[in-house]
Amino acid sequence: MAQPSFAQDIKKQSVNEQLRARLPKEILDAGKMTTVNNGSFPPYEIVTGTDLSGATKDISDAIGQLLGVEVLHASVAGLPALLAGINSGRYQFAMGPVGDYPDRQKSNDFVDWVREYVVFAVEKGNPEGITSLETACGKRIAVMAGGSAEKVIKEQAQKCADGGKPAVQVQSFTDQPSSILAVRSKRSDAFFSSQAPLTYFVRQANGQLELSGVGQANGFKDIYQGAVVQKGSPLAGVLNDAFKILMDNGTYAVIMKKWGLDNNMIKAPGINQGI
Repeated sequence: MAQPSFAQDIKKQSVNEQLRARLPKEILDAGKMTTVNNGSFPPYEIVTGTDLSGATKDISDAIGQLLGVEVLHASVAGLPALLAGINSGRYQFAMGPVGDYPDRQKSNDFVDWVREYVVFAVEKGNPEGITSLETACGKRIAVMAGGSAEKVIKEQAQKCADGGKPAVQVQSFTDQPSSILAVRSKRSDAFFSSQAPLTYFVRQANGQLELSGVGQANGFKDIYQGAVVQKGSPLAGVLNDAFKILMDNGTYAVIMKKWGLDNNMIKAPGINQGI
């Protein structure tokens, strides 16, 4: 695992009693809340056995300190299971960040705390010449199952076929490490996913991989990602205001820079900003 790129200490937060008082009663009574992840999503969520590290873990710890509650972490396999777990009440929220899109806002509320971009991770030298969605026709493209990139690449596969070109061979995986391994082992020609984790994986690949399609829309509008809660949950407003505090006191910037996420920072959080 890569060492964090920025070593400034993360300041411990003091409990904000006004914010704490707004927590749902069941969380206050329990003195804890559980956030769920769907496996490693470096450098945000790095799952090693039962241990979690990364920017999301640091953010969760800081917010737990602000609210005066313990934040526990659970893992599930895949985004659909994550959303189902939140909507069933088994988990209070996912810190994510998870892509905020209008179709997802119908069932959940999102507290956006990063901006993201979607690009390709390819073999060094990009032998298949994958530089955009249009150049993915006939190629084997790995994606995360149930994610927004999977939807976009499947739409591109249809466009390729409609245009008389070979369709994209969409290969769906349940987690990021499996997807990137498929590219490194030449079972996939590219992994189409969020730029932040792909940058992390490329740095770990000892020169075997590179990014492609950087600086392009690649089928997406402005991408906001954030924490996820049940639709209408008061926890959304609490988390939003907690992020405001962390941004105002500099903690958010320290954590994001520590994990090399300078380019994914936003100036203020927001609820359901995805378009």
